[in-house]
Amino acid sequence: MVDVDLRKLRYFVAVARELHFGRAAQGLHIAQPVLSRQIRALEGEFGAQLFRRDRRSTELTDAGRQLLEDAPPLLAAAEALRRRVSRSAGEGSRFVVGFMPGITVTAAVRALSRRHPELVVDVVRTSWTDQVEVVRNGRVDVSFVRLPVDRRGLRVRPLFEEPRVAVLPAGHRLAGAGSVSMARLGGERLLQCPELVPEWRDLPGARERRRARPLAETVEEKLEYVAAREGMVVLPLSVAAFYTRPDVVHVPIEGIAPNRVALVWAEGRESPLPEEFAELAAGVLGGVGGGR
Repeated sequence: MVDVDLRKLRYFVAVARELHFGRAAQGLHIAQPVLSRQIRALEGEFGAQLFRRDRRSTELTDAGRQLLEDAPPLLAAAEALRRRVSRSAGEGSRFVVGFMPGITVTAAVRALSRRHPELVVDVVRTSWTDQVEVVRNGRVDVSFVRLPVDRRGLRVRPLFEEPRVAVLPAGHRLAGAGSVSMARLGGERLLQCPELVPEWRDLPGARERRRARPLAETVEEKLEYVAAREGMVVLPLSVAAFYTRPDVVHVPIEGIAPNRVALVWAEGRESPLPEEFAELAAGVLGGVGGGR
């Protein structure tokens, strides 16, 4: 049985992602010979060669590729464990809830606080890019997420669903419509990842009309681009309503699947609090439109 050294594993992941020992060593703030020795030691512990190296390149072996697939979740779980233990030791009983923009979690948080007055319940705002990562790295105990997400290592409790709307600049030709089909939006530039809006992505020629710019990370950035008439975004209704502003409008979209909201937490948690909070959240947020 191999006792995995997490430090060596972190070193391996750094090299595997860079495929360059010098750059990886620089990013880790250690000397390259030290890094090379640590990787050789890790290969010895596993009894497998992880990299093929010559003067021109560094490549992963089959064993290396397998380790790169398995190592990040293990490192994330270790970091989550460290954070939870540190939080418990340093701050007493504390429960942290992550939430996405547009999802109002006050009622569920208050319900848990009433049941456990000794518990400090905190909230953390998340985004599309980290709504699941904050659970895996232990920053939060549970997270309200907008599906789909990578479900590996997670418990998922569906809560509610809500319509999605097209967010357009004020004065747009479709701004006054009661509703609009996705086909009529096919000529618009999409200012977000097409994978998040497969109904638009699959329209003929849609990909060519996607705005060629770095993806905006936040709702606020997306709305700035919409207001500047650079294109449109598709958002859950509660998000569009939360970020009301005079230079953009939102229009219901006909015939597309709603956005689904769920609560997620790490599998294998011994604490009963995530399950209890999920029941409370389902009670106060369940049903269509529970996000407002």
